[in-house]
Amino acid sequence: MAYPPAGGRTRQRLGRAVAAALGATAALTVLGLPLGLLWAAVAPDTPVVMTARGAVYAEPQPEQPIAADGWFSLLGLGFGVLAALALWVLLRRWRGPGGLFAGAVGGLGAALVAWQVGRRIGLSTYQRLLAEAPDGQAFTKPADLRAGGLHRFLDVLPVPYGNLLLPAFAVAVTYTLLAGWSRWPSLRAEPEPHPAWAPLDGPAVGCPGLAAGDPGPAGGVPGPPTPGVSSGPAGSPAPTAAPEPPAPGAAEPPRG
Repeated sequence: MAYPPAGGRTRQRLGRAVAAALGATAALTVLGLPLGLLWAAVAPDTPVVMTARGAVYAEPQPEQPIAADGWFSLLGLGFGVLAALALWVLLRRWRGPGGLFAGAVGGLGAALVAWQVGRRIGLSTYQRLLAEAPDGQAFTKPADLRAGGLHRFLDVLPVPYGNLLLPAFAVAVTYTLLAGWSRWPSLRAEPEPHPAWAPLDGPAVGCPGLAAGDPGPAGGVPGPPTPGVSSGPAGSPAPTAAPEPPAPGAAEPPRG
């Protein structure tokens, strides 16, 4: 039977690991859609009032924008923890740096998708009211982030910051802790070694003539003792025979 070369098997394993990491990254990014819908459902809208200068907050110091950031942070942290647990269990064959990288990148992608999905729910209605609402009309502004977002590095590259990084942070921390607590160095379940039979240090009992460490008959199992051969240690005195009873008519030894 011909076997593929070792290099070919290594490339196959590497290709499967890369495919699994890319699939996990894409799956986590898509899960940002329900995460954004959940955030839009629990985060409160901010009440505003239209004035001659434009829309202003209906309250001097509204708490709704802070609550929206808080909800996004809590949901992002929970999503990251659950994502790390899912990667650890479902991708047990590819545990390691690839799983950690896939979780971190997928968590960041999910945060971006959740932010864009959640902030756009009700955004078109809010923009229409900004353009058409008369003075004094009250309406609400949909939830958005103030403690996170994207800024342009060198006015070209968008870089996320703030609570957009929390899902990726939660994935990285949870996955690293699971790897640190793993009982296997390879991070994958390995069969437990069975204790091997160790030969005796001394000669086998009942098998004279064997040197120290030689196995006994039948794979080291000692057999029955040989007739006429003592199983006790060498040089031990022979047991003393019991005294015979005195012959009839013999004088009894003096008593007292």
